[in-house]
Amino acid sequence: MKELTHPVFVSAPASAPQPMGSSGQLSPGVEFSARPDKKALVVTWARHQDEVREAQKLRFEVFGTEMGARLSTLVPGHDVDLFDDYCEHLLVKQAQTGQVIGTYRVLTPAQAKRVGSTYSDTEFDLTRLRDMRKRMVELGRSCVHRDHRHGGVVMALWGALFEFMDRNRLDTMMGCASIPMLHNGVVSGDVAASIWHQLRQTHLADIQYHVRPRLPLPVEALDHKLPIAPPALIRGYLKLGAKVLGAPAWDPDFNTADLPMMMRTADLPARYRKHFFPDMP
Repeated sequence: MKELTHPVFVSAPASAPQPMGSSGQLSPGVEFSARPDKKALVVTWARHQDEVREAQKLRFEVFGTEMGARLSTLVPGHDVDLFDDYCEHLLVKQAQTGQVIGTYRVLTPAQAKRVGSTYSDTEFDLTRLRDMRKRMVELGRSCVHRDHRHGGVVMALWGALFEFMDRNRLDTMMGCASIPMLHNGVVSGDVAASIWHQLRQTHLADIQYHVRPRLPLPVEALDHKLPIAPPALIRGYLKLGAKVLGAPAWDPDFNTADLPMMMRTADLPARYRKHFFPDMP
């Protein structure tokens, strides 16, 4: 069992159960519905390399096997990239079996400085966010096992993330939210173009936070009038006050269009602030 070498930030005790509980990609298809028994879930931050491997195995199953991403990895059956060794890995486990059924990875400001960038920097020019980096974490590689896609697992992840932000005096989360290019059996960017044109009208950040894709999806050349809703996880972020930072990039390896998104704790709606920060006045 190999101890992680990078410093682990303050977090909840590893065995503490939490309520309700891509690429820099955020996996699509999560449905916010039934909640499991609170005691059925355990939320923890990975403390050893073998726990990180469990998260990487789940990511491979979701991104590689289920979504068909082309993953370059030196560890068969695991999604591994150069950012993993610098990230904190948040896990949701089944209490009874210990199986990892949900995960996020979190790149802190200090670790982003050590590795030289964030994953999102590889997809977008983030120059306009430079003044925020000291208080900004990157969320990525979020996924939930296909048998456990309900609101409980997602809320467990978010609860731990907001606690992490509060304890470490960080105020901004950002990352790439993925929209699948495969729709009704056909690979097309029409869905992503349509979602982008919807969200630019309703959830676009102020211009001082706009970023530019390095490999833009040609949204103006695509059909952007499809009456289709964003993936459930993106809708969840929007409910938490997240904003879209610009047009999507195309990620050919994951076969997705990635929307840059930012969520600030100050923008959290009152109902969610009361839920995630019950001790705040």
